Amino acid sequence: MPSLRTLLVLGRTSNLPTVWSNCLAAWWLGGGVQLGALAGVLLGTTLLYLGGMYLNDAFDAGFDAQYRRERPIPSGAISAGQVWLIGLSLLLAGELVLLAVGGPTPRLGVFLILAILLYDAVHKLITLSPILMAACRFLLYLVAASAGLDGVTGLAVWSAFALAFYIVGLSYIARKESNRGALRYWPCLCLGAPVGLALLVNANQYRETAIWLSIVLALWVARCLRHTFGAVDRNIGRTVSGLLAGIAWVDLLAVANCRREMAAVFIVLFFGAILGQRFVPAT
Repeated sequence: MPSLRTLLVLGRTSNLPTVWSNCLAAWWLGGGVQLGALAGVLLGTTLLYLGGMYLNDAFDAGFDAQYRRERPIPSGAISAGQVWLIGLSLLLAGELVLLAVGGPTPRLGVFLILAILLYDAVHKLITLSPILMAACRFLLYLVAASAGLDGVTGLAVWSAFALAFYIVGLSYIARKESNRGALRYWPCLCLGAPVGLALLVNANQYRETAIWLSIVLALWVARCLRHTFGAVDRNIGRTVSGLLAGIAWVDLLAVANCRREMAAVFIVLFFGAILGQRFVPAT
């Protein structure tokens, strides 16, 4: 039987707080009222995320055997067959949970599953894989928003697009972690999309909050990029891990007008991701 650590590493569980922050923000933007629906979305998308991460390693077993031999499958910690079985079972279980939520949520869940499978299958083969990863987070937002009282609102869609641009910038950098090619600066501009949207949609008493949260996110992104663009020995893994944790700040910025209690939850999730990365690698 594989160890607990092996299962946690396969699932890249240190990133789960960012999945939960995505769900909380999107559910709120969708007019979230029903806590039961939020709980169902949190559980269902957690299972889908874990299933996607397991299948990511299953699809990448050949690549990891050459370039990342410390990963669970090439290291012998677990067999590829077990990973396939667990990954597919998690996707099925996640969709069943979303079915219980009802409404358009399970239908959107199917599109999310298809995006996950497509990304896992081809992300090492095509240069546009950052867009596929962004599509997964975009659809995750729509799944969670659909469980709200108002459903998939216009602001939820725009916020999902802003998050998707952030993921494109993040994923572009992540691709260079195994392939040590030249890094261009321009994809990093995508990381600023959430700030641009927040400054556009927040007015009156919410604008000051949005400005302060934008500054926090911008400083965190700059701090993360410094490990790749401002260091003699670049550390792409550290940059990507930090940007992944920063998704919680992106989500908080999307709901800048939320109550203080909810804002505190996003901050806890951010630090939860940072702490989790000390025990389970984020990439």
